[in-house]
Amino acid sequence: MMWEKLKTLEDYSDSLENKLSDPEIIKDQQQWQKYAREHAGLSELVESYRLWRKIAAELQEAKEMTKETLDNEMLLFLREESTKLAARKEKLEEKLKILLLPKDPNDEKDVLIEIRAGTGGEEAALFAADLLRMYLRFAERKGWDTEILNSSSTDIGGVKEIVFAVKGAGAYSQLKFEKGVHRVQRIPVTESGGRIHTSAATVAVLPEIDEVELKINPQELRIDTFCSTGPGGQSVNTTQSAVRITHLPTNMIVSCQDEKSQLKNREKAMRVLRARLMEKMEAEQQEEQAQERRSQVGSGDRSERIRTYNFPQNRVTDHRIGLTLHRLEQVLDGDLNSVIEALIAYERAEQLKYAT
Repeated sequence: MMWEKLKTLEDYSDSLENKLSDPEIIKDQQQWQKYAREHAGLSELVESYRLWRKIAAELQEAKEMTKETLDNEMLLFLREESTKLAARKEKLEEKLKILLLPKDPNDEKDVLIEIRAGTGGEEAALFAADLLRMYLRFAERKGWDTEILNSSSTDIGGVKEIVFAVKGAGAYSQLKFEKGVHRVQRIPVTESGGRIHTSAATVAVLPEIDEVELKINPQELRIDTFCSTGPGGQSVNTTQSAVRITHLPTNMIVSCQDEKSQLKNREKAMRVLRARLMEKMEAEQQEEQAQERRSQVGSGDRSERIRTYNFPQNRVTDHRIGLTLHRLEQVLDGDLNSVIEALIAYERAEQLKYAT
């Protein structure tokens, strides 16, 4: 059954490759990009399957030669070669089992990340700024592009809330593990008594949705414009470049004011609106995900957390898998690989458990 599925996927990958060179499809860039993403998503699986087939053939050939040879030295060589090939074949079979596990259809998409200060006042806003820098540095290490879509800051450099895009191959597949409440334990710069405080910030991770995937009826939108504001609410310009879009059927509101151009703010707000609406639709379609956004963001209370950043002990703990690292500074500088890889490994182990 596994091998039949692999052969079918190999044939499908070949058909996608043909489509990518079709002049008619090349003209439709959105369709071409869709096929390109699918083809890229299958490449590792198909290459591994073809390598497995090659090794299986070489192993079979070595076994046949072992039966026919009378030379002791050659026989010893063939047996050693068979052992090596069998080990490689077995390792590839385990890899193929993992690659065949159901994939999140959003894994290859770009993402929108929303960070909001939760419990803890100004210190929570400063921690939210630390999380923002952590993700921007992580994206930089990965060679991904980032773009701020909307932000609201505090007078001393904290972040009340911010929405930014991350564009890069497989961005969602890694960053999706960051959704939830992040908790920090440290002495705030605003603390005069030297006491350790616990604060929190919430992170939501949404796959970016293009216009082809979700069309929004313009008549269902109310678009208001206003002057953008800075820290403390002061006006930062006198033109009505900021945009607030209300999706009337759901009463969902998205604002954007970071650009000086009203058109650019409107485009950015629509990107965020599409992502939030798609998430809402998927949550409604799948009952078990009905509280998706709430489970991502929670209330911002300190008791709800996926990860704790403890400064006095130089410790980062991911509570979902019981992972503890004593390298807080490196993690906050964007070195998230060890955490994310552990979460991916755990997810795969859980999938394999139910697949067998």
